[in-house]
Amino acid sequence: MSYQDFWREENQSVRERFELSMERISAIETEETVEQPYRQYFLHVAGFIRLTAEVFRMTESGSFRRETLQTLQELNRRLYRDILPENYESSYGNPAYAVKQLGTGLGALLSCLYSEIRGQIAFAHECRLTEMTILNELFIEIYNMFEGETPSRGQVQDAIYWFVSDYADLTAGYRIREMLDPSLTFAKEIADKADLSDLRYLYFYGEYVSEEELAVADFMNRLPQETIDRMADTYTEGYRKGFAVMGRNLAAKKTVQVIYPMGFERMVRKAIMNFRAAGLEPILYRKAVWGSDRKAGNSRGYGGTSPNRQYDYDHRYDNALYYQKAYTDRRLAVQRTAFETYKREASQYAGPAVIDTFGEAGFHPVNKPEALALSEKQEKLMLTASGDEARLSNQYIPGEETSFTIIAFPKPEIGPDFKEIFEETIRINTLDYELYRGIQQNIVNLLDRAEYVRVTGKGNNRTDMKIMLHRLEKPEAQTNFENCVADVNIPLGEVFTSPVLEGTEGVLEVSSVYLYDIQFRNLRLEFKDGRITEYSCDNFPDREEGRTLIRQRILKNYETLPIGEFAIGTNTAAYTMARKFRIVEKLPILIVEKMGPHFAVGDTCYSWAEDVAVYNPDGKEIIARDNEISILRREDLSKAYFNCHTDITIPYSELGDIYGVTAAGEKLPVIEDGRFAVPGTELLNRELL
Repeated sequence: MSYQDFWREENQSVRERFELSMERISAIETEETVEQPYRQYFLHVAGFIRLTAEVFRMTESGSFRRETLQTLQELNRRLYRDILPENYESSYGNPAYAVKQLGTGLGALLSCLYSEIRGQIAFAHECRLTEMTILNELFIEIYNMFEGETPSRGQVQDAIYWFVSDYADLTAGYRIREMLDPSLTFAKEIADKADLSDLRYLYFYGEYVSEEELAVADFMNRLPQETIDRMADTYTEGYRKGFAVMGRNLAAKKTVQVIYPMGFERMVRKAIMNFRAAGLEPILYRKAVWGSDRKAGNSRGYGGTSPNRQYDYDHRYDNALYYQKAYTDRRLAVQRTAFETYKREASQYAGPAVIDTFGEAGFHPVNKPEALALSEKQEKLMLTASGDEARLSNQYIPGEETSFTIIAFPKPEIGPDFKEIFEETIRINTLDYELYRGIQQNIVNLLDRAEYVRVTGKGNNRTDMKIMLHRLEKPEAQTNFENCVADVNIPLGEVFTSPVLEGTEGVLEVSSVYLYDIQFRNLRLEFKDGRITEYSCDNFPDREEGRTLIRQRILKNYETLPIGEFAIGTNTAAYTMARKFRIVEKLPILIVEKMGPHFAVGDTCYSWAEDVAVYNPDGKEIIARDNEISILRREDLSKAYFNCHTDITIPYSELGDIYGVTAAGEKLPVIEDGRFAVPGTELLNRELL
C-alpha cells in the first residue's frame, strides 16, 4: 500500500472541511476587513497556505513526481524562500521583524503561528490532509479575530493554546506512532524504492534541499558498491554488537529506527537490507514538525540541512505560549494512550540506528528579546514533564531491552578536501576491533588499580580535574572501566566509567566544542562533589548571555548536573585526521569524544539499565554503573534521571597529563604531555607523530 492509499480514507473524511477552509483563505486576498499592518501579514501567510495546497494536490494526483528537476527545485525554493538567511530580516518567521511590523504584543505570537503553519510543507508531501485542515482552521479563526477591532494578546494566545491542547491526541499521539509503527512507509518508499540515480527523489521528502544534499547524493552515487557495503555493514554490525556486548536479546525484537540525513540513501538502502536479513523491519520518520514536539537542541529523525539555523533557534521555545500544567497533563495522558495502543509495537522496538553528519560552520546564535522564551516556572514544569515522559517511555520500552548505534560522515560543506576526508572517515570508522580492544585493555588494567584519576590541561587550558572511582571489592572479577570498541558508538576508541560523585571536583575547560548545533568557545565548567557549581563561555560579549546558553543547551535548564561519565579516548587516528585537515572544530562529539579525555554531564551511560550486569571482553563485570544520584531510583524514580548526557572533550593538543593515583599514593601515568604512557599503547602515539 502506498502512502497516498494509506491516508485516502481519512483524507476523504476531512476533504469537505479542507476545501471550505481553502475557499475562505482564498477570499482573504480580496477582502479589506483587517487593518494594516496585520492585513499584509495575513495576505502573506494565506499565499503560503495556497502554495502548500497546490503541492498537496500535485502529490495526491501523482503529478509531483513527474515534474522536472528544475521545476521541483524552483518549487522547493518557493516553499523555503521566506526564511532563508538572505530574506530572513524581512520575514514574518523572524520574531524581530514580526514585532517591528506588528507590535510588541502580537508580533511574536503571529510569528509563532506562521512557524507552525509552515509545517504544512511536510503534511502536503505526505498527503496528511487532516493536519493541513486543522492548521487552516486555526489560521481562519485568528484572522476572524482581526476583522474589526484588533484582538488582545490574550485572545490570540488562548486560541493557540486551545488548538494545541484540543489536538494533542492527533499531534502527540501520532509522534509516538510514527516512531514505532513500521506500516508508515512514506520515507521508506523513497529510501528503499526510488531511483537514486535521479536526484529528483530528494524533493519527494518535503524538506529543504540545499546544495549539500545534492552534492552528497551525487557523491554517494559515484562510490563503488563495495564502499557503500562497507559503510552500511559497519553501521549495522555495530548495532548487532551493541546488543551482544550488553547481553540483550536482539532476536526478540522486530523493528529498528533508521535515522539519517538526506543524501545518504544508497547507504540506507543497503542498511535496510542488512536489518531485514537480521529480522528487523526499519522505521523511518521525519524530524518533529509540530512545535509541541520539537525540543531545543534535539532534532531526531530524517531531514536535510536547516534552511536557517537562526530561524530554528528563534522558535526553539514557541511552546512558551501554551506550556501550562493542564497542557502537560493532557499531553502525558495522550502519550500514555498512544503507547497503550501501540504497546505490541513498543515491545518489538529495538532502538535507534543513527547516521550523523559533520562539517557545517560553527553556528553562533543571536539572542533576540522578541523571541518567545520560557518563564522560570515553565522551565521547571518542562523538567518535570520531560521526566514524566521519559518514565512513561521506559515503562513501554524498557531501557535494559534496547540498544542503539551511531556513525558519522562529513558533508561537502567541510571544504575542498571533502572527498579525502570522507575516505579517511571510512578508515577510522573501520579500524581493527581486536587490535584496539587489546590496547585499551592495558589502560583499563592500569586504572583499575587507582583510587582516583587526575586530568590536567596544558598551555592556556587550565583544566584540573580529580575523578573518584568506585572501590573494587573483587578486583579479580570486577572492573571500573568499560573497554569500548566499535559497537554502539562508531568509531571505536574509548574506555569509560561512571565516577563516584563525592570527591570528584575541579575545573574543565575546552577552547572549542560543537554541541547541539552550537560551537561553544572557551567553555568552562567547575565541579564540586561531581556537580556543576559554576559555568561560562565566550560566545557573547555579555557573560550572562553565555551562561544562559549553557544553562539551556548543556544543563537543559537544570540548576546543576552531575558528571555521568569520565572517559579516555584512544582514537589518535581520528585526531590526526582532524589536525591534518584542520577540521577539529567541525567534528561531531561522536568522533571528538574518541580524541581525548571527555566528561559527560547528566545521566550515566547505563541510565535506565543499571541493574543489568555488563561485562568486558576479559569477562570482568563493569561495576561502575551507578552514582549517588542514579541509585535514588530505588527510592524515588523522579530523582534519579535528568534524561540528558552531554559529552565534552579535551583534545590532545590541550591535554597535559592523565594519571591514576592508588590508595597508597602511587602515581600511574596514562598520558604524559599528550602522549600515551601505558605499556602496550605505543601504537596510539604513532598517529600523533
